[in-house]
Amino acid sequence: MENFILDTSVFTNPDIYTSFGEKDQLGAIENFIHLAIHSGARFYMPSSVYDEMLKMVDLKHVAPEFEMVVRIRSPRKFNIKIPSEVLYELIEEIRYRINKGLRIAEEHTKEAGKLESEDVGRVINRLREKYREALRQGIIDSREDVDVLLLAFELDGTIVTADEGLRKWADKVGIKLITPKNFRGILESLIKHKSTTE
Repeated sequence: MENFILDTSVFTNPDIYTSFGEKDQLGAIENFIHLAIHSGARFYMPSSVYDEMLKMVDLKHVAPEFEMVVRIRSPRKFNIKIPSEVLYELIEEIRYRINKGLRIAEEHTKEAGKLESEDVGRVINRLREKYREALRQGIIDSREDVDVLLLAFELDGTIVTADEGLRKWADKVGIKLITPKNFRGILESLIKHKSTTE
């Protein structure tokens, strides 16, 4: 039986949730629940991710069904052993990104020093954008990301996410991934396969 570990992006990223045939999040979640019930797979979401999702999506009408289908469970953090090389790579990545962010800040500070005061705001906005991109894009940058990664590692599950950083680090650790836009098709294939084997 396949274990899928879900990230909030499955239900908050329009590129993904519209693949469930609905333009609104709630309709997409209802379609997911229907497919999930019949798929024969197991679905998990860490409690930190579920809490994050509840801040973004109003689930009050479907919460009982959602929680019936998706097991809300955190990883057993004190029992999981991960290779130390992963930690070394993460530290090296963070150090590289901090240095890159510092260079971007220095470059924009020098540029702002040469400008009239009204143009400084535009430089600051560009600085924020480039700094955020340098430090956060392509890296696990939240507790929720780590919980998804650890739970998938613990359960030998398949991560479903559009988050680039989470996907990159899942691949480094050897965790299975699927393209989130294919998630609906995968669930439909599981249902079809299940019906032919029964």
